Order: sequence, then C-alpha cells, then structure tokens
Amino acid sequence: MGWCEQETGLFYVFGLARNARLLKRLAKELKKARKRYFQRYEAQRLFKDFSYRTLGSWSRRRRVIGKAEYLAKGENPRFVVTNLPRDLIGTAELYETHYCARGDMENRIKEQQLYLFADRTSSATMKANQLRLYLSSLAYVLLSELRRRALQGTSLSQAQCHTIRLKLLKIGAQVRLSVRRIYVSLSSAYAYQRTFFKIMANLKQAYPQLC
Repeated sequence: MGWCEQETGLFYVFGLARNARLLKRLAKELKKARKRYFQRYEAQRLFKDFSYRTLGSWSRRRRVIGKAEYLAKGENPRFVVTNLPRDLIGTAELYETHYCARGDMENRIKEQQLYLFADRTSSATMKANQLRLYLSSLAYVLLSELRRRALQGTSLSQAQCHTIRLKLLKIGAQVRLSVRRIYVSLSSAYAYQRTFFKIMANLKQAYPQLC
C-alpha cells in the first residue's frame, strides 16, 4: 500500500482481514442491519466509511470501507482499504462495483483452467508447457470474443466456455469438399438451430468483411 501511495495516479482496493477493533467500529451498522432483516426478512447491507490505522504495521491512517451485512445465516461483515478519495467514489459503488469485480476475474481464470485446460502443463519442458498455455489462452480469447459479439440476444449470452463448447462446437456434421467450397451440413435434429442462426446473423453484422 505504501508503494502504491508513492506512485502518482495509482489507486488500490484491498480486502482487509477483520479484527476486534474493526468490528467495534462497525457495531452500530451491524445492529441496524440485523434489526432491518428481522423486520423484512430480506438481506440487508449497510456501509460505513472511516479512517483506520493498525497498531503497528501501517505507517499512516487509511480509508477503510466496512460492509455491515445481515443474511439468513447471520452477520457477514467485510472490510476493504483503499486510497481512492471520498469525493471521487462513494462507499457502495467502491465496494460493489470495483472490489466485488475481482470475484468475477477469479471466475474467468477458473473458467480457463477447468474448461480450456490451462492447468494441463505436464510436458517435460518449460517451453512445451508455455506453448500449451498459449494455446489455452488463445482459445479463451476466441470464445470470449464469440460470447461478446455473437451470443448477445441468445440464451447463451452468459454461458461459460464448457457450455459453449458443448452446445455450439461439439456438433456432429457432414463435411463435403468441392474445388471452390467446403460444405458443412448439420443435422436437422440439432436442438439449437434457432440459436445457431441468430449467432450467424450476429457474426455477419459484427464482421461483414469475413462473411
């Protein structure tokens, strides 16, 4: 954090482990969230913005955002520390839009590892493993672009890579070659024909020079 603060224009948002002092600062908000939950029986979330400094490890006071959340399973307090100024971004936006976005990043990494086999680096040499990772990354970029450009407006617009592979790519087809063309004939029983045609229309609109 100290290094980030020395660099001009470099901002951070880090998760902060809770402790007794932080929970004490958030006690009123947690009590209020609990009261609201038992009035409506719906998840309640409140935020508190305050300055905080550890007893020994921090060299200065820093901005901390506390999330006082009460769910069906009970209290769920969380904290983040940031150097983003208060007049630039509010508490709820900072936590929900910026900090929580890192969870989606982790999901994307996991998606590539599990479904595009980025973790299969069992070759004997480092270069071979690096090549396998390159191919996996390229496959993810292609599927991500397909999802962003072609799958909008379809039931697969939020699908993960393994679903796209299963429903759109792993399809039995008959391939016929001629002098000038390659014909690919799909089965008339294909369950996602309408989705497939919609995707083709989206691709023609996005890349008219290629279709």
